[in-house]
Amino acid sequence: MGVMAYPLRYALADLALALSRAAEDSEQVRATAARAAADMIGDGAGVQLLGDDGRYEPITYLHADDELALPYARLLDRQGEKPDDDFSTALAASRRPLVLAGENGEQLTELPLRRHPGHQDPGSHQPLVHAAVLCPIIVDNTYAGYLILTRETAGSIYSPAEVELARDITGELSLVVSSARAIERLRNSEERYRRVLETIPEGVLQLDLEGQATYANEPIGVVLGMPRQQLIGVSLRGFLDDHGQAELTRRLAECKAGRSTVGATRLLRADGSHRSVRMSMMPLEDENGRFVGVLCMVTDTTDHIDAKGLKRQLDHLRRLDSMGQLIGGISHDFNNLMTVVAGSADMIATTTAIGTPQHQMAKDILDAVATGRTLTHQLLAFGRTEGNRPEIIPIPDLLTDVQSLFSRTLGERIGLDLAFSPDIWPVRGERGPLEQALVNLAANARDAMLHGGMLRVAATNEVIEKGQFAAENAPSGKIVHMVIQDTGVGMTDETRRRALEPFFTTRPTASGLGLATTAGIVQGLGGHIELESQPRMGTTVHLYLPAAEERPAPSIDRQATPQVIGRVLIVEDQPEVAQLVQRLIEPAGYEITVATDALTAVTQVAAGAHPDLLITDVVMPTMTGPELAGALRTHHPDLPVLYMSGYTAASLGPQLHLDANSMLIEKPFTRSTLLASIRALCGPQPPRP
Repeated sequence: MGVMAYPLRYALADLALALSRAAEDSEQVRATAARAAADMIGDGAGVQLLGDDGRYEPITYLHADDELALPYARLLDRQGEKPDDDFSTALAASRRPLVLAGENGEQLTELPLRRHPGHQDPGSHQPLVHAAVLCPIIVDNTYAGYLILTRETAGSIYSPAEVELARDITGELSLVVSSARAIERLRNSEERYRRVLETIPEGVLQLDLEGQATYANEPIGVVLGMPRQQLIGVSLRGFLDDHGQAELTRRLAECKAGRSTVGATRLLRADGSHRSVRMSMMPLEDENGRFVGVLCMVTDTTDHIDAKGLKRQLDHLRRLDSMGQLIGGISHDFNNLMTVVAGSADMIATTTAIGTPQHQMAKDILDAVATGRTLTHQLLAFGRTEGNRPEIIPIPDLLTDVQSLFSRTLGERIGLDLAFSPDIWPVRGERGPLEQALVNLAANARDAMLHGGMLRVAATNEVIEKGQFAAENAPSGKIVHMVIQDTGVGMTDETRRRALEPFFTTRPTASGLGLATTAGIVQGLGGHIELESQPRMGTTVHLYLPAAEERPAPSIDRQATPQVIGRVLIVEDQPEVAQLVQRLIEPAGYEITVATDALTAVTQVAAGAHPDLLITDVVMPTMTGPELAGALRTHHPDLPVLYMSGYTAASLGPQLHLDANSMLIEKPFTRSTLLASIRALCGPQPPRP
């Protein structure tokens, strides 16, 4: 062996090189080792490795005579078997080669053969084994299979030098198998890591020292609005505003110093829209611990932020709804109180001489009540918009009535200019919502003129040709064109285009419902709204409302009502109001019965009382006024009914249906208006006794 040692050393070196080159191909590694063993030691050699499932994989067997390779492979292959046989157990325990030789030149009777070998083909060569060597393959200190050498010549043996050479070959094979499995584990780990990065919902960017992307997964492409392939080599700075770029520079410096950072920012997408994101950045280092870049995790929080904003806005809507109900209730109760004040002041005025201080004070009280009545009716229009009934609205009256609301909304720094002609056409709709729409516009104008300015409101008659407006369902024909113009900060084109969207706002404390509500009200009237604005040039809102043709009020057939009445039934759950009504009409000579409970009134009429007129409140605890009137009319079908309410007719909506034999008088009222309503409904007063 001394002469062969030097060439053998080179042969082993060549084997190691060949194995290392084939390290990534497991089949080639087994074949290279088996071929080397067969060539260097002689006859046949095979490699039988354990798989990941703990069972033997197919054997790789090569022979100096290629025709013998397949028969021996079939004989020796233990594919699918567990390493629990005596040979495997001995190899795993001793970690030393097993040398086998037949006795007296006979073939081996014991070999690690398949336990259920397949049938040999007829006429095929029957392989014989007279000597064998099994060398255990130890990978990462664990038994991983064996290298088997076989000789079929009778009486053949393996010398100690050949066994040692087989052991050296097995050692080289063990090193390469260990390396190959490490590479495979690394490849699998990288594949799992890649799959994680590709399947997680968060966007992932790998940035270099300058902030340019060296890796991007699919979700970050969705967030930024660009295909992931196009992001490679693109700087993240291009998706940030000036503040965001400065923040990115700071965060890169933090990562370079070895610190991770987390923070919120806004990204500008490729299509120009913005997304709110949460960005986590952590440093990346090479094998020498040098900073080479940043791993950036990006979570899109836009929907979450929008949901929070929507919840805040919905809470605001609920508060507005509750406030509307509260305003309606307070206004109703306030009108009841004002009715007592107005009625009492009216009685004082009629019983004192004109020109006396008492008479003048009573007139002042009545004037104040009239102002309060206007305010409460406007509040009711805001607080109770459901079920309102359309009416013919004269534009001069509308603008005059809302002038005081405009002034209160705008404050002292903003001037108000109203312009309209007396012959302006009226419109048909619900007065309360239309007033609300105008006040919303005034409030928006006020917010745009924080340092003062001027609000101009003008109304003109126009005739619009069909198709003049691009919007669908836009009105045509006779149109009332209302222009609301401010001198505020104005809007950009993007803001103007979105200004009518519900919940869109540029102010963090606003609900974003003002203009959207106005647009909805105008469209509900069959109208059209347009915005005209430029930054620092103010905003002009154009309202196009269909004009209404004024028709004379239909005459009410009152032939069925008595011409003269004497008995009046007053039903009012507020005793002070009931007493006031009684005091107001008693001097006119009526016979009056008062009930503060509707059920009491029903009982009285059922017992035989026969009123000529019912004066009742509309909203009462146990029974509404219309329900009471219906109950009493079962006994007296022609009973006239004069309803009283602290709510306006529009605010009552479907709760009140006025027929030809009923009327509504709104609180607060005076003696003269009450008596006039009775005369209009029932005819002249009874003659005085």
